[in-house]
Amino acid sequence: MTACNQQDKPPQRGPVEVGITTLQTQAVALTTELAGRTTASLSSDVRPQVAGIIKARRFEEGSLVRAGQVLYQIDPASYQATVDQYVASLANAQASVSSAKLKSERYDDLLKIEGVAKQDADDARTSYQQAVATVAQQKASLASARINLEYTQVRAPISGRIGKSSVTPGALVTASQTDALATIRALDPIYVDVTQSSASLLRLRRLLASAQGMQAGSTEVGLKLEDGSDYARKGRLKFSEVAVDEATGSVTLRAEFPNPDGTLLPGMYVRAVVDEAVDPQGLLVPQQGISRDAKGDATAMVVGNDNKVRSVTVTTQRSIGDKWLVSSGLAAGDRVVVQGNNKIKDGDTVKPVDAQSASGSSDAAPRSQGAQPAPAAGGR
Repeated sequence: MTACNQQDKPPQRGPVEVGITTLQTQAVALTTELAGRTTASLSSDVRPQVAGIIKARRFEEGSLVRAGQVLYQIDPASYQATVDQYVASLANAQASVSSAKLKSERYDDLLKIEGVAKQDADDARTSYQQAVATVAQQKASLASARINLEYTQVRAPISGRIGKSSVTPGALVTASQTDALATIRALDPIYVDVTQSSASLLRLRRLLASAQGMQAGSTEVGLKLEDGSDYARKGRLKFSEVAVDEATGSVTLRAEFPNPDGTLLPGMYVRAVVDEAVDPQGLLVPQQGISRDAKGDATAMVVGNDNKVRSVTVTTQRSIGDKWLVSSGLAAGDRVVVQGNNKIKDGDTVKPVDAQSASGSSDAAPRSQGAQPAPAAGGR
């Protein structure tokens, strides 16, 4: 009977072994992804400034052009004739000036000895002054004619990549016409315009004002392309619009990115990763260490100095990779259970071991990817 009684006793179970991670504070960059589109840093439509027939196109569509390069040649014959006409008119006017000047000087000498009437001397002086004015007028007309002749060579106003041509040789163009002959866009550097809701902007300002030690983010901006890949080069935030769009309730931000190989083209849909703030005392907890209780509150199991676990309610701000950024409920030095949560309950004595899959500290400051929903319900 004694042997049977000993066999009926349940075996004594030792402490459950659980994996833990010890929390440490670290600098955490809080970032957000904002949708936007690329736009050329410079854009210029090429339009003729004089009318005429296009004789030649002197560029290849899609090529790089430099400022001042001749793009189109308009037939210059009529404009050259106008220049020649004003050259002759100027020579004639200059010859008239010499004759009028000599006559005015003679009349002045005769007037001193009363050899001519004073009215005749005044008329001679006036004729000389009119001749001088005519020379100035002819010079201005000649300069204008030469400018129009120069305009028959349609030049690139800026350097950049030129698009397709809307005209071919033989087409008639007019001065300041509505349709552009071609469009030039400067693509290096290139701008990225993104929008951020005014509510998000106000929330960030409250965070910076209320959180102790919280610092404003840097002006460095990352970029995700349409296919989900990361753009290799970093950009810089240039400015933020000073007014909120009444229709969308958003603010436009502009970033500048280097684009030497032409990967980014105007009009591409992208997502910019913008630094909002830096939390120098951030606490990151592996996501498997956070679950929900029956009330729906986020909780964590913390191992005390006596190796007993207790359940604490925490507040999560956002997900950063495979971790949660916790703003309250936990502190540096807390040992959080990240493995074996489903084997224990509040008040149990456990055998804590370091979890190899969880790292409580990192040399590099982690970067968030914007606010995420609260953690999904987990068993414990």
